[in-house]
Amino acid sequence: MSVIAEGYEAVRRQVAHAADCAGRSFEDVTIVAVTKHVGVAEIQKSLSVGILDFGENRVQELVGKHGLFPEARWHFIGTLQTNKVKDVVGKACLIHSVHSLHLLDTIDRKAAEIGVVQPVLLQVNVSGEESKHGFPAADVREALIEASRLGNTEVRGLMTMAPFGRAEDSRWVFRELRELRDSLCEMPLNSVDLAELSMGMTNDYRVAVEEGATIVRVGRAIFGK
Repeated sequence: MSVIAEGYEAVRRQVAHAADCAGRSFEDVTIVAVTKHVGVAEIQKSLSVGILDFGENRVQELVGKHGLFPEARWHFIGTLQTNKVKDVVGKACLIHSVHSLHLLDTIDRKAAEIGVVQPVLLQVNVSGEESKHGFPAADVREALIEASRLGNTEVRGLMTMAPFGRAEDSRWVFRELRELRDSLCEMPLNSVDLAELSMGMTNDYRVAVEEGATIVRVGRAIFGK
């Protein structure tokens, strides 16, 4: 068994265990394999062991890898600048990192230009760290109201990044995002469906699943250092 196959299987087992502990199903969670610093050969091996969802932090890498592997589902998970939106819309199956209304409007305009509806997540800065992008939790309701007025963007849920450190220390961040999502779910808005919670990375994805993550973004645990 290859290193990638072993890593992926280990992550699947951990996700299944965490989901079971939370009274959830393994099928409720999508594992996105983060391909930052991962080459073409590794992606080919990943596809051969059943990985279909891949995440890229950098626009240029997403464009190139999407062109080589269009059969994969490519997620954009990095910080997206408005001048790069044109390169991502229509290629990413989901943009995780919409951190401002200006970016959301830009995505919607570009999606309209090429005749697609672009699924996105709103990034929420739950921890309040200045180094992280995202809407303050208090501003998400208004952002969803604005998003509901757009015709070519669909908000599928929320995303956050926890402070790096002990996994258990991140639990409150994941719990607060889930509670925020739950409090917003009853808003009757067009083009808004908050089914997805993208939270948890290699060091804390198990805790994130226990707290309700539907998408985890895992790189090192699958591909190694």
